[in-house]
Amino acid sequence: MQDILRGLRIVEASAFIAAPMCGMTLAQLGADVIRFDQIGGGIDYRRWPVTADNHSIYWADLNKGKRSLAVDLRQPEGRGLIADLIAAPGPNAGILSTNLPAKGWLAYETLCQRRPDVIQMAIVGDRHGGSAVDYTVNAQVGYPFLTGPEGDDRPINHVLPAWDITTAMLAATSLLAALRFRDQSGQGQKIELALADVALAMVGNLGFIGDRVINGSERTRGGNYLYGAFGRDFVTADGTRMMVMAISAKMWSGLLAATGLADDMQAVAHRLGLDFAREGARYTARREIAAVLDGWIGARPFAAVAAAFNAEGVCWGKYQTLTELIDHDPDVTPANPIFHAVAQPDIGTYPVPGLPAHFSAVARSPARRAPRLGEHTDEILSEILGLSSGTIGDLHDRGIVAGPP
Repeated sequence: MQDILRGLRIVEASAFIAAPMCGMTLAQLGADVIRFDQIGGGIDYRRWPVTADNHSIYWADLNKGKRSLAVDLRQPEGRGLIADLIAAPGPNAGILSTNLPAKGWLAYETLCQRRPDVIQMAIVGDRHGGSAVDYTVNAQVGYPFLTGPEGDDRPINHVLPAWDITTAMLAATSLLAALRFRDQSGQGQKIELALADVALAMVGNLGFIGDRVINGSERTRGGNYLYGAFGRDFVTADGTRMMVMAISAKMWSGLLAATGLADDMQAVAHRLGLDFAREGARYTARREIAAVLDGWIGARPFAAVAAAFNAEGVCWGKYQTLTELIDHDPDVTPANPIFHAVAQPDIGTYPVPGLPAHFSAVARSPARRAPRLGEHTDEILSEILGLSSGTIGDLHDRGIVAGPP
C-alpha cells in the first residue's frame, strides 16, 4: 500500500464488488476506511470463494487495509453510533461511501443535520432506483451479443465484472473530487453513481453509440479477432495458444520483421486492393492475414515463435489458465512488488496485491490484510467517539456492538 492519503477517514457500508473495491482502493492509498457491518456479518460476508471452514476469501480480498466495526444496526443506539462516527469532526472526515439503501438514518439529508459538510457516495443500480448488478447491466448494453464465436446468436455472459470494477474506480475518484471541492468551498454534497450509467457511458466513450448513430453500423461478434485492427489467437506446432496483436504501425512492422512475411502480406494487400499500413485495412483483411500467419506460427514450436517475436518487439501474450497463472507465474508472487505474502486470519498465508500504481515520492509499504469482523470496534469507539472503556463494555454487554467472532 501507499500512505499518500494518510489522515483521510471514510466510513463505509458496502457489499458485493463496486463499493468495497472503492474503499479498498482508498485504503491502499493510505486512507482510514472504516466499514461497519451488522453483528455476524453482512449479506456478502460468506460469499464464494470460501475456505473449507466457510471463511470468505472474496470478502477478505475486497476489504484489505480497512478497519471493521460490528454493530447491531437493528437497534437505534447502534445506528446512532454510526451516525456519530460519520459526523465526527475533522477536516478529512465526514465521508460516507455506500451501495446499501441510504435511507432514513443514513439519508444524506439526515446526516447533514449532524454535519452540514458531509460527503456521501451513493452507488445505486440504475438512475430510476432499480436493482442492478453487473450481469443485468451487461445484458442491457449488448456485450453478451458481442462475446463468443462468430455465427452464434446466443447471448454469452462475460465473467469479468467490468462495470463493477469501473464503478469502483470512478467512485474513488469522485470521492476525492468531492473532498477537494469541500476543501475549497466548505460545502459537502451527495454523489449518486449508477452502475447502469457507468456502463452506458463506457458504451458511448468507446464509440459504439456514435458508430451506430452516424454510420448506421451494427457491431457483430468477431470471435477472437480484435475489432478495428489485426489481432487473433494462434496455436504453435507444440500446441501452445498465443494472442498476437498488430494495432499500431510499429506493431505491424515488428510482426512482419519477426516472421519474414512482408512479401507475402504485400501480395495479399495487392490482391485485395488494400493498404496494410492502415489498421482498418488490416481488420478488413483479418482472415487473409490470419491464414498467412497460421502457416508460419503453426509450423514452429512456441519457444521459437516467442524468441522471434521478442526480438522484434511484437505484441503477444501466451494463454494460460488461472491455475497456471497462480501456480507458476512469478508475476503473482512477491517477485512482483505489488504482491506480498500476507497472513489472513481464519484463511491462511497467500500472495495479496497492494495498489498497482507506483508513486515516486511515496514509499511503497507491504499490502495489509483485511480485518476480522469487528476487530477494531473498541479502538474506533474509543479513539474517534471518545467513549470510555466502561461505556464500551456496557455496549458489548447489551449486544449493541461486538468484537471478532
